[in-house]
This record gives sequence, C-alpha cells and structure tokens, in this order.
Amino acid sequence: MNRHSTMIFRRIFKSRNGNDRSRKERALVFKIDWFILSYCCVSFFINYLDRSSINNAYLSGMKEDLKMYGNELQDINVVFTCGYIIGQIPGSYALQKVPARLWFSVMNLIWGIMTILSFTVHSVPSMMALRFFMAIAEASTFAGTHYILGAWYKGSEIYKRAAIFSISGLIGTMFAGYLQTAVHSSLDGICGMAGWRWLFIIDGLLTIPLAFYGYFLFPDVPQTTKAPYFTEEEKQLAIKRLPDIPKKKPITINSLKTILRSWRIYGLSILWLFSGETQAIAVNVLMGQWMKASKEFTVAQINNYPTVITAVGVVSTLGASILSDKLSGRTRWPFGLFLFIVTLISASILLAWNVPYGLKLFAYFLSGCTYAGQAVWFSWANDVCRDNDQERGVVVFTMNMVQNVWHIWWAPVMYPNTDAPRFIKGYIALLVVGGFTLLSSCIVSFMQMRDKRIKRVQQDAKEEQSSTSVDMTEDNAIKIDSLEASKGSKTFTEDDSVLKAPNIVLTRQKILKPDEI
Repeated sequence: MNRHSTMIFRRIFKSRNGNDRSRKERALVFKIDWFILSYCCVSFFINYLDRSSINNAYLSGMKEDLKMYGNELQDINVVFTCGYIIGQIPGSYALQKVPARLWFSVMNLIWGIMTILSFTVHSVPSMMALRFFMAIAEASTFAGTHYILGAWYKGSEIYKRAAIFSISGLIGTMFAGYLQTAVHSSLDGICGMAGWRWLFIIDGLLTIPLAFYGYFLFPDVPQTTKAPYFTEEEKQLAIKRLPDIPKKKPITINSLKTILRSWRIYGLSILWLFSGETQAIAVNVLMGQWMKASKEFTVAQINNYPTVITAVGVVSTLGASILSDKLSGRTRWPFGLFLFIVTLISASILLAWNVPYGLKLFAYFLSGCTYAGQAVWFSWANDVCRDNDQERGVVVFTMNMVQNVWHIWWAPVMYPNTDAPRFIKGYIALLVVGGFTLLSSCIVSFMQMRDKRIKRVQQDAKEEQSSTSVDMTEDNAIKIDSLEASKGSKTFTEDDSVLKAPNIVLTRQKILKPDEI
C-alpha cells in the first residue's frame, strides 16, 4: 500500500477528536481499522451476497425450475430466519468463550459450503434444509461484529466504523444483482446448468478464502489478542484507551438477572424490532416482484434496477454515521423521526398505487434510506451499554434475535408473495412500524438521559464522600466556633449551612482538611 493510499485511508476513518490522539494511538487505530474492518466488511459483504442469492435466483429462473408456487419463496426465507434465530444464543455465548478469529472462521467455512451445495437442489425442501444450516452459521456475523467493534473503539469512533460495516453488506446486496446478471448472460446453460445454479457456486467459492484470512489475521479482543502485527505496547494501549470497559467475566445467573432487570435490553430490542421492519420494501424484494409481475422488464433489469434502493441505503447510512460521530454521547431520537418521515412518504405513495411511473420509482428508491437505522441503533447500543461488557454482548445479540423472531411471522402475513405486485397490508404496516420506531427512539433517549443523571448524582456523592476526613461531631463544631470567634471571623446564624474558619471548611456533615479545600 503506497503512501498516498495510506493517507486517504487515514482521512476516511479520522474521528472528530483525532487531533487529540497521540502519535502511538493514531498508529494503533490505523491498524485496528485496517485489520478488523477489512475482515468484518468483506465477511458482511459475502454474507449478504450469499443471502441475497436466493432472491436473485428466484427472479432469474429458479422459480420455474423448482416449480415454486404460492408463498414458497417466503417459506424458504422463514426457514432461513429460524436458523438465524437459533444461531444467535450459541453465537453470543461462543464469543464469550472461544477466540473470535476461530469462531468466525469456522462459521465462514460452514456457510460457504452450504452456499456451494445449493446448486445441487431440485426441490424446495432441499433448499430449505441448506438455507437453515447456512443461517445458523451466519448468525454470529452481524451482532458478533458489533460486539467486537465495541471492544476496540471509543464512543466517538464507533459510529463511522459501524456504518462502513453496514454499508459493506448493502454493497454485497447490490453486487448480488449485478453478479446474477453477469452469470445469467455468460454461464447460463454451461455444463448443462442454469445461470442461477452457477451463482451459488461462485458465491460459495468467494467465502472459503475469507475463513483462512480470519483465522490467521483477525485480532480477537484487546484483552486476549495475539495478533502478530500488534506490539506489546500497542496491546496495552488498546486496553488503556478504553477505561470504561471492565475486565471480561463469564456470564453467570446473577449477571444475567441483572441484565434482564435493566431497561436496556428491552428498550433497544424493541427499537430494532420496529426499525428493522421499516426496511421491508428492500428486504422482501417488493420492487423486483412488481417488475416481474408486470412482464415489462428483462431479467437484467429486474436484477439491476432494485440495486438503486441499496445505493440510496449506502449514502444514507454513511451520512447518518458521520452525523452520529459528531453527536457522540447525545441521544439519537432524531434518527427515529427521520425513519418515520421516510416510511410515511414511501408507504403513502405505494398505497395510492395509481400514481405516475416516476413517482412510484421514487417511493421504492427512497425506502433505501431506512437502512441508515441499522448502523445507528447498534452503535447506540454499544454506547449505552459500554459500562457492562457482559450486557453489551447480550444486548446486541438479543436485538438481532428479537427482530428476526418478529420477522418470522410478520413478513409472510404482511408481504405474502400472493399479494404481488401490490402489498396493501404491507404498506399500512410500514406506516405503523415507522411510527413505533419514532416512539421507541424517544423512550430510549429519555432513559439514556435518566441514566446519565443518576450516574452524575452517584459520582458527585462518591466524590463528596471520599473528600471527608473527619466526621462532624458536636464537640468539633463547638471548638471551631470558638476558633472563629477568637480570630474575629464573621458571626454565623443558625440557618447558615457552611461555617468558615482559617483554612478549614465545616459543613453540617463533615470537615475538610486544609489541603482538600
């Protein structure tokens, strides 16, 4: 990597307080950016490339070849979601016990193999089985990466990195459409196989090298990293620069009870539950189904046009992360308002339906802005739970799991394939979840500010208590009162809360030594 490209990379990931860093810390953060984000972003890119392949294959001939009818595409996606949910709890626990580089690499390898084997299927049940095990392997990628990012980055640094990570998944979704177009035009019929079957082979082969890269170069967490590119001094600095992160401890019954008694796990999970469903237009390929049902578009157009939604998501996610980086430490309810406005406009236009062609395309494309919530909410969760490493790990996984549990029944009911191309129930549902996203973000903001006020009061009380050197007694009060009189000090009334003597401050509760005044 030449000097010019290095300078560009540093500018991209420079945080708002970057000028306050020491030279050694800047060098450390550069290494963290280069090795952690390189792996996480490529992993998430391929993750979404593999995940999106089923929708692109469906629109490019798989529906006809497997004789799919009714809601069978939704059924396959529901089975995938079930596997994804089942994999959340083992993934969360594994990252507390097993080195992240080992766990992530093994999962990469498993889902890559499952993706390759998808080219062999000739029935819907076979595809369901492969997608189920593929989802279990993929379950750790999203929430696990947010957990790792929170272990390495400060609050003022994490939003931009989380956005880059989320954007890599969106680019994977975009690239899946372009890749399917290229595969369909160049490999369809080669070796007697349809183009959609070749897509699974290519996607899976891209995943295998990633597993080896992660095993040898991913740095785990600061407390346990053995990465050869970190010096011992850098390893210590990585721990010291995040003083709010406590020493890692195993999860116990008592610690789990403490987490479950907190509002954080419920408030943040409900927020992502609703916010995740604002992405329905893109996630459920509603635009692609409308284009296919109209029979006015080619296979290439059906695969390529919806990628504009993802491109809008990339821009909005990056913009939201830059703004969040500047608002570090503050509440995030304005992003809930933004998502509500986007869903209100998009859903209202599509509910009307009989609108000019250009306006309908605008509604589909605008919905891509809802992707911005993903990076903001998970980074916010890392920020809110930074004082408890166990809670932080549980909360980010729970957020992802709860949203997917909700999606299992929500998507088939609100967006069944049989409703294509017009999803009236779904667009009404979008209005509802948009409103609840705004409400949830306001509640979480209120609770975050409440926690900060409580911590300030506790800290003030702790500092006041630590400054006490002599307990206040009646005898001490009399002696100091006599000393005041002998020095000609002013007379105090009974209502005075502070008594003064030379080099001594006396309150009704305690006496401070002269060097503590």
